[in-house]
Amino acid sequence: MNDLANSRFLKMNGLGNEITVLDLRGSAIRVSAAEARSIAADPRSHFDQLMVLHDPVTPGTDAFMRIYNTDGTESGACGNGTRCVAWAMMSDPEMRRTGAYGLVLETKAGLLPVERVSDRVFTVDMGTPLFGWTDIPLGRPFPDTRRIAVDPLAEAPELQGPSAVSMGNPHAIFWVADAASYDLSRLGPILENDPVFPERANISLAQVLSPEHILLHVWERGAGLTRACGSAACATLVAAARKGLTGRKATLTLPGGDLEIAWREADDHVLMTGPVELEHEGLLSAALLAGAA
Repeated sequence: MNDLANSRFLKMNGLGNEITVLDLRGSAIRVSAAEARSIAADPRSHFDQLMVLHDPVTPGTDAFMRIYNTDGTESGACGNGTRCVAWAMMSDPEMRRTGAYGLVLETKAGLLPVERVSDRVFTVDMGTPLFGWTDIPLGRPFPDTRRIAVDPLAEAPELQGPSAVSMGNPHAIFWVADAASYDLSRLGPILENDPVFPERANISLAQVLSPEHILLHVWERGAGLTRACGSAACATLVAAARKGLTGRKATLTLPGGDLEIAWREADDHVLMTGPVELEHEGLLSAALLAGAA
């Protein structure tokens, strides 16, 4: 039997961004790409992102997180998922091993401090954005990543000049007059795989409503069209502020709801505040995992 079979999981969401939380602390078990795809295939444990908890690596942290997309690839950041993990570690009776108001999580992209604002609202310190073309990364040099070039799309040639930012994962933000007028389910996969993005990219269509408010639609690499993406909201606010379209604080409205994003001037860290919801808990299907190599 697969080592993960019958492991307990929590099915949660952050503004509709589907999150599954799996606690593997205290064990040496690791999730493979094939196993992640099998977990995603079960309607009970389906996810946009799978957040897997392991024992801490860095002293002073509460857990190390591995983040998997629906296609089994790994990501370095997921703001909505991080908030869900924080709730689970602070509130779930079987997972709680930390204080009631704050913790520090670690991913391959760095440390993520989290503070509890209210029962199901959390603020995640998403760290410092990166703008260098090699850091994002991009496939060729751009001296100013506030505007880069992508291959023109035949059905939407006006989608040009996106901003590029890394929030632990690569983001491309396209500035549009009406985000809802584009079929991102069709355009997203093409843009995600543009040759300028050697590691693919999260694709955002951003409509600036005012200096304090942005409407955002997101296609996540490895997951697809999503109701919310925390790291994309952070990347968009930062990119908008760099272009002078907003200040350093704004509300980002996604199909799933609102996130409050602030780019702190003192240290350039990006803070994301938003809610979480627990949907149900369950056990991973032994039958589905049986076929995972």
